[in-house]
Amino acid sequence: MRRTALAALCIAAAATAGLTGCQPGQDKADSTSSASSASADPSKPAAKKEPFAGLTGGEIADRATKATTGASSLRVKGDIPDDESGGTISLDVLVNKKGECAGTIGMGGKGKADLIKTGDLVYMKFDEALLREQSEGESKADADAAVAMLAGKWTKSKATGADAKEFEDFCDLGSVLDGAEDTASDASRGKAATVDGVPAITLHEKDGKDRYTLYVATEGKPYLLRIDSTAGADQGSVTFSDFDEPVPTRKPAGDILDLDNLGG
Repeated sequence: MRRTALAALCIAAAATAGLTGCQPGQDKADSTSSASSASADPSKPAAKKEPFAGLTGGEIADRATKATTGASSLRVKGDIPDDESGGTISLDVLVNKKGECAGTIGMGGKGKADLIKTGDLVYMKFDEALLREQSEGESKADADAAVAMLAGKWTKSKATGADAKEFEDFCDLGSVLDGAEDTASDASRGKAATVDGVPAITLHEKDGKDRYTLYVATEGKPYLLRIDSTAGADQGSVTFSDFDEPVPTRKPAGDILDLDNLGG
């Protein structure tokens, strides 16, 4: 696995900035006329201020990038094409700038692994489907042995080990967002939307054949909530949430198989 596809969305889309299109039923009606009548009648509630009034789409995108890259941690969730395998990487990982993470990584319906990285240790728990996928090309006896030994059990290894390094880029927020600060967006403003109940504004960006739509929060800090890559080489969708939340890096309970000792 590589972070090539993740970078295409989380870095290229954020750096060139493109924010999401509205989904059906999420658009808000234009309130210009109702706002003026409400302000004239004290019995009616005041109209809500337009989010990011007077700002261009590019200016909103720059604010979103600054807020998102300024977070100490965030959750990354989505299904992303993987250039190396030709499959899809499924992510649901809370990651911080200390290089810690906790969550689940899957391979397009071909199994998944739970993951915790803290300090110089990586804990992983593989399901049978992923172990058999990773054992492709080996004998049935070897695959069966790997499943019997590892499936559903927590393992640990040094973060510098070959197997652990395969997941390293998913566990470093600085790596995930590397380069995203360099923005020069000409994104266009879209309509209002919501992402998991959070009010947002949509922006639209194109870069050659690539098309991006992103959602930016309109309440609180202007975090980037979602990126959709709708056309081009790396199509997929990623959502961001749980900004500045602590990563649950507690050592798993129960028996843990030490892969480094096993290999020795």
